[in-house]
Amino acid sequence: MGFLGEIEGKRVHDPYYWTTGKKMSDPNKTGKNMSNRNKTGNITSESTHKIHVPGPLIVGAGPSGLAAAACLKSKGVVSLVLERSNCIASLWQLKTYDRLRLHLPKQFCELPLMPFPDSFPNYPDKWQFIRYLEEYAEKFDIRPVFNKSVVSAKYDKGERLWRVKTNGAFKGGEGEGEREYFCPWLIVATGENAEAVVPDIEGVEEFGGSVMHTSLYKSGDLFEGKKVLVVGCGNSGMEVCLDLCNHNARPSLVVRDSVHVLPREMLGTSTFGLSMWLLKWLPLRLVDRFLLIVSWLLLGDTAKLGLYRPKMGPLELKNVAGKTPVLDVGTLAKISSGDITVTPAIRRLTRHSVEFENGERENFDAIILATGYKSNVPSWLKEREMFSEKDGLPKKPFPNGWKGECGLYAVGFTKRGLLGASLDAKRIAEDIQLAMNLLYYRIYVVSYCGFTNFFTLEKK
Repeated sequence: MGFLGEIEGKRVHDPYYWTTGKKMSDPNKTGKNMSNRNKTGNITSESTHKIHVPGPLIVGAGPSGLAAAACLKSKGVVSLVLERSNCIASLWQLKTYDRLRLHLPKQFCELPLMPFPDSFPNYPDKWQFIRYLEEYAEKFDIRPVFNKSVVSAKYDKGERLWRVKTNGAFKGGEGEGEREYFCPWLIVATGENAEAVVPDIEGVEEFGGSVMHTSLYKSGDLFEGKKVLVVGCGNSGMEVCLDLCNHNARPSLVVRDSVHVLPREMLGTSTFGLSMWLLKWLPLRLVDRFLLIVSWLLLGDTAKLGLYRPKMGPLELKNVAGKTPVLDVGTLAKISSGDITVTPAIRRLTRHSVEFENGERENFDAIILATGYKSNVPSWLKEREMFSEKDGLPKKPFPNGWKGECGLYAVGFTKRGLLGASLDAKRIAEDIQLAMNLLYYRIYVVSYCGFTNFFTLEKK
């Protein structure tokens, strides 16, 4: 429709146009330089540091936020991305250990509209994945505004806009301060892993040794020859134990709950890929039974190693509780050989010593908490209909948790990794494009049919 392009051209070149259809005061008439348009085309108010964003505002420049921005760009929709850190994919760049690789084959981890290079291995390492994300942002000309931490976001019913407040240094280094962004669409892309989960362990102040979360762990070379207790038996905990072994440390692994451990590959292909293929033909519980039988044949009875399996199958448990099975990359062999010791839960800490729930005590030089991450959405989003205050995740289960009310969206909260984030990003881009076309149509009717307020069209 040609009139949409005509309207967009007029709006983009009108520096005093509000996204609500109102006109701002013309500084040439008031004699005051009240506003200006910045390099991204957003309208700013210098006196109050308010920025009016014509399109979607995305909070978070991780893989999910980049995917949303790229999908929007492919639809001709320009977005603004805010990032609290100083780089894209800050979790990957700043808070992951060196030996990390993608747990799934690259074809299941690529973002929309751009595959991984053919030269990359089937399981790209951390640095290769970061390079892929940087090239992705460059290809789609995604330029986040860095060092802007969102402190609150709420919907203004009067203006029909989202008001997003941030803190951070003003442009030009004029000191720390607050900015407020106004936008018609808000996309939450801070993800499930925004904040580290640090459990409250009795006696941690008395321990005396190093206690760190895996977000601070880089390599086992600092722990050579030391006894290290790793708390948590997910993929991170298992890999950190293996890394410590490879650097001649003496790790022990705290296993508090039952856990499914599967081989990363079975029958010559990835376990994940095989599972997805089988689910096309077989019911979920039958696929679960197949996976457990093959895992028993390849790995043996993990219960003999102190790793008891849940009663629910791995795929069913993932769907119901979002708990991801561990894909073994060599840790089980180290547990079987005695290089890694499995321990029960911690009761309390004393000076360089740990008392376990079974009453036993053991000395350790350091403790590493592989206790995962959580969403931080409830701390800044002033909305309680879409997101749960308890866990910060969308209340509606996958695949319906991506869209809320009043232009609110979520990407990367599916508990289905990068594949789930990509699905969300595509849906959001299509929905916003449809909404923008409808908005421009209303503006067209206002311009050419004589309506004084295009919002009255909603009432007809």
